[in-house]
Amino acid sequence: MDREQLDHWCERGILGLTLAVLIFSPLAFGAVRGQEFVVVQWLTVGILLVWYVRFWVNPKHRLLWPPVCWAVLAFMGYAVGRYATADIEYVARQEMIQVLIYGCLFYAILNNLHRQETTQILGLTVVFLGAFVALYAVYQFLSSSEHIWHLAKPNAYRKRGSGPFICPNHLAGYLEMLLPLAVTYTLTGRFSYLMKVLLAYASLAIFAGMVVTVSRGGWVACAASLIVLFVWLVRQRDYRLQALLGMGTLVALGAVLLFNLQFSHKRFEALKLASATEDVRFLLWQPAIQMWRDHPWWGVGPGHFDHRFSQYRAETFDLQFRPERTHNDYLNTLVDWGLVGAALVAAAWLLFYWNVFRSWKYVQRTHNDFAAKRSNKTSVVVGGAAGLLALLLHSFVDFNMHIPANAILAVTLMALVSGHFRFATERYWHTVRWPLRIPVNLVLGAALIYLTIESWRRGPDAFWQAQAKAFAARKSQALDKATWSATNGPVTAEREWRQQAADFALKEAAAWGKAYAADPANAEAAYQMGEALWVQSLQGQEDYQKLAAKAMEWFRRSMDLNPYAPMSWVRYGQCLDWIGQHDEAEKYFKKALALDPYGYNTLAHVGWHYVQVEDYVTAERWLNMSYRLFPTNNPVALSYLKIVQERMAEKLAPK
Repeated sequence: MDREQLDHWCERGILGLTLAVLIFSPLAFGAVRGQEFVVVQWLTVGILLVWYVRFWVNPKHRLLWPPVCWAVLAFMGYAVGRYATADIEYVARQEMIQVLIYGCLFYAILNNLHRQETTQILGLTVVFLGAFVALYAVYQFLSSSEHIWHLAKPNAYRKRGSGPFICPNHLAGYLEMLLPLAVTYTLTGRFSYLMKVLLAYASLAIFAGMVVTVSRGGWVACAASLIVLFVWLVRQRDYRLQALLGMGTLVALGAVLLFNLQFSHKRFEALKLASATEDVRFLLWQPAIQMWRDHPWWGVGPGHFDHRFSQYRAETFDLQFRPERTHNDYLNTLVDWGLVGAALVAAAWLLFYWNVFRSWKYVQRTHNDFAAKRSNKTSVVVGGAAGLLALLLHSFVDFNMHIPANAILAVTLMALVSGHFRFATERYWHTVRWPLRIPVNLVLGAALIYLTIESWRRGPDAFWQAQAKAFAARKSQALDKATWSATNGPVTAEREWRQQAADFALKEAAAWGKAYAADPANAEAAYQMGEALWVQSLQGQEDYQKLAAKAMEWFRRSMDLNPYAPMSWVRYGQCLDWIGQHDEAEKYFKKALALDPYGYNTLAHVGWHYVQVEDYVTAERWLNMSYRLFPTNNPVALSYLKIVQERMAEKLAPK
């Protein structure tokens, strides 16, 4: 086999692995969980390995390097540097790896899959995949399905279509990128009549899936991008009739679906529930803005918003949860990466669209000889750019770029569109000869080695974390059944369920121990190990002090790895109270309060501390504050308020 054939097979290998990433990531719950994203990591490692081989097989292999590549490379370098200075190493590392994965995919697709044949394969694959997940969302919506594949759907999303994604808003972010591409392929693409019909059906399916997500932000963003697209199509003489017919069809379908939403009681419930759930996002913006003001240039750290949020939480019921993200990608970028990082991201997008406008006249077909001059270049550039515009608009009210499947699709579309910049000028091509081969091979080799090592480490870590959470869920179910059996069933049934819960707790602790062994920087694993020992110590056996001391060791590790987690400080203080060191415990509860001044759980445990030292007046104040903030499911505050009231009544009772 000669070099040319090897080079051809390398290109095919990269295409196959890229298709695997694009298909797997949305179908696997958006690849948001560690056990799914590690598969994406390994597939990306495979892409880099084949690309590295291609450099050596083909000495004339060329790099396509439009200006946007410099901004992407600069942000990747900044991500590495910001990770090195972050407070929570484990969290920052996972965030940095995602940035590296997306950057590597962008460069690999841009430089290996820019030919019209491979671009068409990628484009058609994602369009028909989008139609499939959209039809699955329509099925969920019409049947009121409570599952996403085999998993139970969160209660807040059960009346909406989410497809294989956990959150319907993220499905909307995925589909809004594909709908303009599907429409332009249908109206302007160079395909057979059968393929055109299939693409038209795919467009309608994607549009229907978009509607049943009941994502208001997605609807607005999608509508805006379609308006831009149809305005351009109507201005083109040869596409005017097709554009008007297509726009009329989508408007009619949208009206029918929206009518069903408004006048069907069950569907209208979905719209009301979506509004109530999504409006909470706006409450997150003020704490996020304050967080950025306190760390304007470099941000709080990659992925740190969720861990720093408790310090900035407002005193309100609606924010008694872990937000994960700011629900605004622009604000999230400012908070996590600072002005420097946000400027680099903005530069990438500005350079991208500048090149779209600059190369536009080189990729559109001429107006004469309609049939002969038709080309898919126009479809990819217009459809891809319009789809990415929808994502940018939707990002004002959601965090789609932090959903791996959506981010991967976005960088794929960006790479496919950027590949067409080569039609504007030849100066973006660079043949990789000596001495250029040295830095290219060093950078590519370093990325390959590092991502291989991290993927190898991440695999067991993600697996055991998933196992631990599964055991925790089964433990919770067993405890619920034991509670029910205590009042509705025989005593033996309650004992059996409690024994099962105890068995699952042991398995959960063992799984967290293996997760910590796989990656000792994991603060959550350290905390969970301490939690298991703390629960055992509370049994009050003879060795309870030794168990409490061991639990404190794990909580100390957790505090060292993540100093912003209030519950690690709370549990350490509780252990000190449990072994009688009340004065020493005081400072740990004060530290927890500083980290989470308006968190109901922290406040409840501070009240618990004052119960232990028999300061019932102070305990009542903290417990009341906790209960007032979160009265719906606050067992610590509720139970200890009763204890406090009983103890205070005993003191006041005449002897």
